[in-house]
Amino acid sequence: MAEATRIMTGAPVPDWCDAVVPVERTSTRRFTPGAPLDPTIQVDAPSRANIRRRAEDVAIGDLVAAAGAPTTARLVSAAASAGHATLPVHRVPRVAVLSTGSELVPVGTAPGPGQIPDSNSLLLAACVRDAGGVPVRVGAVPDTAEALRAVLDDVAPHVDLIVTSGGVSAGAFDVVKEVLSGTQDAALPPAQGPSDVLLVAVGMQPGKPQAAARWRGTPMLGLPGNPVSAYVSFRAFVRPAVRRLAGHLDPAEPLVERIAEEGWRSPAGRQQFLPVRFVGDDGVAPVGPGAHHVSALTRADAIAVVPPEVEAVGPGDTVRVMVIA
Repeated sequence: MAEATRIMTGAPVPDWCDAVVPVERTSTRRFTPGAPLDPTIQVDAPSRANIRRRAEDVAIGDLVAAAGAPTTARLVSAAASAGHATLPVHRVPRVAVLSTGSELVPVGTAPGPGQIPDSNSLLLAACVRDAGGVPVRVGAVPDTAEALRAVLDDVAPHVDLIVTSGGVSAGAFDVVKEVLSGTQDAALPPAQGPSDVLLVAVGMQPGKPQAAARWRGTPMLGLPGNPVSAYVSFRAFVRPAVRRLAGHLDPAEPLVERIAEEGWRSPAGRQQFLPVRFVGDDGVAPVGPGAHHVSALTRADAIAVVPPEVEAVGPGDTVRVMVIA
């Protein structure tokens, strides 16, 4: 004769027990609260049925969560089950986004002569969100050193990264370059202004002028003002930075291989970033005409990355692309 006892879900299994049988598979089919257990209950109990062994899920020394793993609901549950009440994590990075240009007006405002809508701050704020950060959108800042310096002073203590668009080229009113170059900040110590400044011409197309610095100790990246250039630059430089701040150990933009369905030219000595659309199962073709126009981004499925030594991509050539999610 077998010995049995009644337990509820989640209760410990007695040491002498060698099988657990769901009540639905017994002759009673269910338990009645308060009723005595039927001594003649019939069960179908194969040996070791429904017995969970100690440490069969996680044993001492097992890895529950690797460094850099996203803190998902599944990871939180696994860590809690293993007895961890707290975890060391990276907080979601806050990224200030602003556009420079006295010609910029808020979106929705009818632009007057010589004015255009400020689309870049919206573009970059959405890119920050897609990269896993929290955008702090400042909007447009006029082309004066005083206005830009005041905005940077205001946002730097409250964010992990500052991203600007425009004002990094060789124009007479390139205010980001002016402020970072130190022309008017020579007397300021690094804690009160720019430090670690890099103003460079990158061998890429589009997106040649770039800037990197710290403002009052907060990292800052300055992108070109053309919307396609700004978007490409974000994917190449800012997105990996945001992902690294969020704790990703491999923040680089992944590239996948596709086949060129059509040919196109690429500038000699510059790495080309070209909006392309998917064709068939594994092909790509340039978005055109006008791949340099912002509307091209809405029609693109990916950005083709062509090495600087390649001056022409031919039909059938393998190209590497950054997929636009």
